[in-house]
Amino acid sequence: MTLPAEGSMVLATEQDIVMSRQTVRKLTQQINFSLVDQTKMITAASELSRNTVVYGGGGEMRWQVVTKEPKTGLRLAFEDKGPGIPDLTLALTDGWTSGKGMGVGLSGSRRLVNEFDIRTAVGEGTCVTITRWK
Repeated sequence: MTLPAEGSMVLATEQDIVMSRQTVRKLTQQINFSLVDQTKMITAASELSRNTVVYGGGGEMRWQVVTKEPKTGLRLAFEDKGPGIPDLTLALTDGWTSGKGMGVGLSGSRRLVNEFDIRTAVGEGTCVTITRWK
C-alpha cells in the first residue's frame, strides 16, 4: 500500500511510536532514500515521537513529501500541547536530559537531518520540524 504524500497520525501511546517508525520507513522507501538515509530519518522520527508522547503528553506527527528541484525530501513535524521547553539551549545540549533518557533525543535528531526547526512556548507546547533531502 502506498502512503499519500501528505498526512498525519496521532502520537499517544507506545504503539503509536512504533507506527510512526513504520510510517516513516514506508515513506522513505517510497521516495527511494538510501538505506543510510532511511535509517537516519527513522531514528530521528522515533526519538521525536517518543519525546512527543513522554514529555509532551501526546500529540501528532505530520508528514509531507517535499520537492526543491532537483531534490526530493521528507518533512516531518511533531507537535504537542504539553508543557513546552523552558530552556531550549539546554535541551539541545548533548547529554542533557529532563527525564531518565540518555539526552540524545533532540540534539541527536538534529544531527541526523538536513533541516531542523523547533518552536516551543512554556505552557503551550512544542513543535519540532525536520527535513531530510535525497
